[in-house]
Amino acid sequence: MEICKGVAVSPGMATGPAVMLDSEEFRIPRRDIAADEVKKEVERLKTAFQRAEEEVQEHRQRISREIGEKLAAIFDLHSELIAAQNVQDEIRRLVQTKHYSPEYAVSTVFRGYAKKFLEMPYHYMSERVADIYDIEKRLLRHLIGTQRERLSNLTEKVIIIAHDLSPSQTASLDRDKVLGFGTDLGGRTSHTAIVARAMGIPGVVGLKTITAEVSGGDTIIIDGNRGQVIVNPDEQTQHRYVEYEQEFRRLEADLGELRDLPAETTDGCRVTLLGNIEFPHEVQMCLDRGAEGIGLYRTEFLYLDRAEDPTEEDHYEAYATAISALDGRTITIRTCDLGADKFTHLDGEYSERNPFLGLRSIRFSLQHIDLFKTQLRAILRASALGSVQILFPLISCLWELRHAKMVLADVREDLDEEGIPYDRNIKVGIMVEVPAAAIMTRHFAEECDFFSIGTNDLVQYTLAVDRSNERVASLFTPVHPAVLRLLKMTVDAAKAKGIEVALCGEMAGEPQYAMLLLGLGIQTFSVAPTTLPEVKKVIRSVSLKEAQKVARKVFRLDSDREISNYLTGVTRRILPEAF
Repeated sequence: MEICKGVAVSPGMATGPAVMLDSEEFRIPRRDIAADEVKKEVERLKTAFQRAEEEVQEHRQRISREIGEKLAAIFDLHSELIAAQNVQDEIRRLVQTKHYSPEYAVSTVFRGYAKKFLEMPYHYMSERVADIYDIEKRLLRHLIGTQRERLSNLTEKVIIIAHDLSPSQTASLDRDKVLGFGTDLGGRTSHTAIVARAMGIPGVVGLKTITAEVSGGDTIIIDGNRGQVIVNPDEQTQHRYVEYEQEFRRLEADLGELRDLPAETTDGCRVTLLGNIEFPHEVQMCLDRGAEGIGLYRTEFLYLDRAEDPTEEDHYEAYATAISALDGRTITIRTCDLGADKFTHLDGEYSERNPFLGLRSIRFSLQHIDLFKTQLRAILRASALGSVQILFPLISCLWELRHAKMVLADVREDLDEEGIPYDRNIKVGIMVEVPAAAIMTRHFAEECDFFSIGTNDLVQYTLAVDRSNERVASLFTPVHPAVLRLLKMTVDAAKAKGIEVALCGEMAGEPQYAMLLLGLGIQTFSVAPTTLPEVKKVIRSVSLKEAQKVARKVFRLDSDREISNYLTGVTRRILPEAF
């Protein structure tokens, strides 16, 4: 049994067999072969080694000819490992004596080598792990060939183990088949984590070497509450986790009773609780958990995994479906936040060294006006069906807001000329998610109808911490004093102008921050549906005066560690089960 510690990103617990997935979506199941198949499978393994060696030599010769001998020498290690008799013998023995399939035997042996390399004290040797994975992938490609299976083709309930999962891969997970997942890379507020929470799939990321620790078919426990992955647990541990899962379900059932009760403090302060969604079908999940509407519809998933841009009708149908499910409740549709870690077919045209500081979000839209207008037309058309608001992301200066509103005005004129109805009083707001916007909120408040604070990016840009990088995950904290001062600045500016301010970042869904946010003056929370009941429980258990007292205390503390410990302590008294 091995216990691997990572970053908990999606709550819940699950136990099941591991399916290994590499970046090319090879699925490597544990599969045994019949005794009479051994000879044929050994021959297939031999052919795969021969083809892999020929391929490596071809690459080496081409690189030597086109770039130079020094760089071509990189492939010498690949060639030596593939040709090494002891490596081939070890894999062949697993096929002959344990009747492993060649694919599973190759994966088992090479993952073992990867683990040994990672444990070496020499940095040079640990860096060679990428070569080990490359060789494994090359052999698997020849063994699996056209039998590659994609995430969408799973036929049994499994735990996904991968080096990383893209947001679009995560979004494609079948919730009936994928019990949970663990990845080497990732952080608490990566878009992969956000999608997993929305889908209710337990997940742990930032595990560093989980792909080297696990082989396909291993029994895995994913603990999305504690940030642990347990590989091949003993009987006692499995029994303990069965009890944990039962306790977690009981907590969820108890919190479910809050669904139809108002989010109101003990002294009568009414709070609006909204849901965050990626897909129209998630609206019902939010309503089932007690959401009063949708505070953030992330629309970029309409663009992912497509060979061409979505049409106006693609947009319109998605928005119309969500609006219909809301039955008169308000939905806030954010224009596409492409770039950073969410890419489309257009991104092949560009190469950015730092995409989080590059052409993303509103910048992307303003450089692709046709794409932007297509989305705005669909949003405006859909606004005739129900209560809709438009939200512009990553605004950092007044020029961007004015330019976006100018494009919106052009689209309005086009619809007027065509006689197409839309809500002429539709509200337009901005995401406050960069320090520049927070500092300039008094000016922005003059030119928009509402603010929505996106703490995921606000923390990232304020603290200079990549929110998807597991190596600096411990530095990513929404309660850093600098971040809290920007939040207060934004709330104060909104109040001075009399416009609504909501908080839609992951911070809003963390129960230990609810009292602080209330005390700061946030009265609209937009969160993942899975966290709605816990946040409501905290809100209904305190008075606004108590929350304001908590906020004043926090602003007297000067470190995020002190603040976090204090907030955890006061929240634990209200919701001990969550800790």
